[in-house]
Amino acid sequence: MNVAIKDKKKIALVLSGGGIKAAAFHIGVCLALRQKGFTFVGGNKEEVKENYPQINPRQIRLYVGSSAGAYVASVLAAGYNLETLVNSFKVSLGQRPSYKESSTTKKLKPLTYRNIFSLNGRAILFSFPTNLFKKRLFNPEGGIESLIKENFKLSGFFTTKKMEKFLREKVFTQNEFSQLGVELFLVGTQLDHTRKVLFGPFKETSKTDNVYFVNYAKISEGVAASTSLPPVFSPYGIKAPDGKTIYFIDGEVRDTLSTHVAEDHGADLVISSYSVQPYHYNDQIGSLNQYGMPVILNQALYQVIQQKIDRHIRHQEEIKSAYRLIEAYLNQNNIPAEHREKILQILQSKVKFKPNTDSIFIHPPPQNHEMFFADHFSLNPRMLEKIVKIGYRSAYLRLKEAGL
Repeated sequence: MNVAIKDKKKIALVLSGGGIKAAAFHIGVCLALRQKGFTFVGGNKEEVKENYPQINPRQIRLYVGSSAGAYVASVLAAGYNLETLVNSFKVSLGQRPSYKESSTTKKLKPLTYRNIFSLNGRAILFSFPTNLFKKRLFNPEGGIESLIKENFKLSGFFTTKKMEKFLREKVFTQNEFSQLGVELFLVGTQLDHTRKVLFGPFKETSKTDNVYFVNYAKISEGVAASTSLPPVFSPYGIKAPDGKTIYFIDGEVRDTLSTHVAEDHGADLVISSYSVQPYHYNDQIGSLNQYGMPVILNQALYQVIQQKIDRHIRHQEEIKSAYRLIEAYLNQNNIPAEHREKILQILQSKVKFKPNTDSIFIHPPPQNHEMFFADHFSLNPRMLEKIVKIGYRSAYLRLKEAGL
């Protein structure tokens, strides 16, 4: 696929989750995008108007983020450049910055373990089994599952409350989606419903059977909600205008790659980065069976996530192929232009297809076992550097394939 970038009017960047590992991969992807001439537009409305007076090719002005991708996307949308984003990770690790920053660059405070992992102390204290001194610990008809449900009420070992405070006080000087000079949408999941959640600059809060559009959350709250992955992190509660607290969990739970959000808001080039890639056997590593239950569980989760992503990509390709066949048939049979356009418009509406939109998907190669085995929440500088390089190489090769 060769993308005619000069014809693109609105470019979006979609970043998925996967912990600190995913954030590092996304940074590598962004470094490759910048080398290919892409610009990450960000800041409040006044800053964007002053620093980016006109829309040029390869400007990214729409960001969609989920989980770890929500953090990276919101930082870029807030106007922090790649240098300070990279250096913020290195500073947090006690390393000297490897990228020069100008005196006018917005400085980004380092994200540390203390900001990420806030112990859910009170909940842990009051969640110990309450029936230990009773003769019947649980309903014998229920078994072990009933024992766990009845006696352990902990909603998560950690909370993202300190992360929200860190972002609110140290990162987002203007914490409203509507204050940004670019579009930012963060993805979450509603805990007490089967709805995907979109936090963004909507005129009003609304709901459908499948999506909850939230306009009352701050950017910092959207990130905290989107990164609340159970059971590690407890659900994050946000008070709605009616005074009721609504609880949210990680955006990757219900929908893994929300490219449709970018398309629905007018993007005609959607660049998506995701770090989840199941392991493929090689002789050097051998079978995962020998590495134990945590690694096998990780592979199983990756299989589920990748299947969802692959199904999404295949679905897009099948719709595009069917649309092109119908379009060719109408042209070959000399259907009057008026009817031809009407038929195609109906088809676009029914299958939610945008014929002028191109998509580029970037992910690690399955042969890269270093990426697979890397810790999701480690701030180790050597490992992060490796992951950034993997992200860079993966993006560079994919962009080259796309003719960019």
